[in-house]
Amino acid sequence: MIAIKAENISKSYRLGTSGAGRLREDIRYWLKKQPVTASLIWALKDVSFEVKQGEVMGFIGNNGAGKSTLLKIISHIAAPTSGRVLGNGRIASLLEVGSGFHGELTGRENIFLNGSILGMKKREIQASFDEIVAFSGVEQFIDTPVKRYSSGMYMRLAFAVAAHLNPEILIVDEVLAVGDVEFQRKCLGKMKEISDRKGKTVLFVSHNTQALLNLCDQVITLHKGQIIDQGNPADVIGSYLKNLQDDYLHQEYDSPDAAPGNDYIRIKKVSLQYDTALFDIRTPFVVRFECWYTDPDPGKLIAGIHLFNMAGECIFDVASKGDLLQPGVISGECRIPGNFLNDGAYYLSVVFVKDTTTRLFYFEGCLSFNVEDYRENTAWFGKWMGYVRPDFPVILNQQNAI
Repeated sequence: MIAIKAENISKSYRLGTSGAGRLREDIRYWLKKQPVTASLIWALKDVSFEVKQGEVMGFIGNNGAGKSTLLKIISHIAAPTSGRVLGNGRIASLLEVGSGFHGELTGRENIFLNGSILGMKKREIQASFDEIVAFSGVEQFIDTPVKRYSSGMYMRLAFAVAAHLNPEILIVDEVLAVGDVEFQRKCLGKMKEISDRKGKTVLFVSHNTQALLNLCDQVITLHKGQIIDQGNPADVIGSYLKNLQDDYLHQEYDSPDAAPGNDYIRIKKVSLQYDTALFDIRTPFVVRFECWYTDPDPGKLIAGIHLFNMAGECIFDVASKGDLLQPGVISGECRIPGNFLNDGAYYLSVVFVKDTTTRLFYFEGCLSFNVEDYRENTAWFGKWMGYVRPDFPVILNQQNAI
């Protein structure tokens, strides 16, 4: 059975000034359907796909590819400019932290409000209430207005409500980047459970390629509002990473407003540097980064570097010690020796964590590079086995001669 069918979905937005500033002129241009200085941008263009009942469909693409716009249209939050979406079942969506919550209401009241919006009866909500609260971990604050919640508390309760109120279709945007690692595991486990055990359909947008690989039955790549790839998660994600991030060695931003990040971390610069003309297995390199640290309640800050191959398999995860740093510009670096990595294509991510458990920001796939092969004194040039290729000495000794 088909749970969701998107048919030729297109969505345009008008950029620039759409009015002349005078009512008479605005009416005249409106009647002529000619805005004064506006232009159209297509966030989506002729997007079509089907999702079967019980299937987990992942969406990947760079920022501005149209992923969030597509989910909003499927959730009926936004209307398409053209095309249509056919759905079979009750939809619960989690597209922004605490979306659908009323700040003046308590956590308890918002649970019942969201359940009512989903069309559930009061007794159905009550049957799930204790499980929702326990999953969210906000028992102590359940009768506190949610406007006083931190963003992490907001997100935990919002996800718990969306996942436990028995929707046939669960739509989740990249909200799992907020919150601690343990809760992210709970969220991914819950999405896997409701698709595997309960036969529910999940649509999932994420930049976490490992989560997409582990969770999804199919993955769609969006680029400039169009589907450019669809199919097996490993194949689609591998192709996406290779095409998007081939030798991407430097990113730099002039101001926090233009930089990737959030209210805690904004990336100023990240780079990969080496001193040789050719980057091969012998070449040492340095990963350097700078960020604006803006956490209003700073704790012990940890910066980590995760290195992956293009299949999304983690090669290593290294991190700094926890340092109590004050808001301002923070810099760091990690030196990787030569004769360590095997030849191949890699990408890396930088993560910032507070007090060992709370993830502040994950800069996914921010750099990528290729390591070339190098050999001497050999006539064999097949693929060298393993993810790493250390130059550990192996010594042969003659014990006796025949």
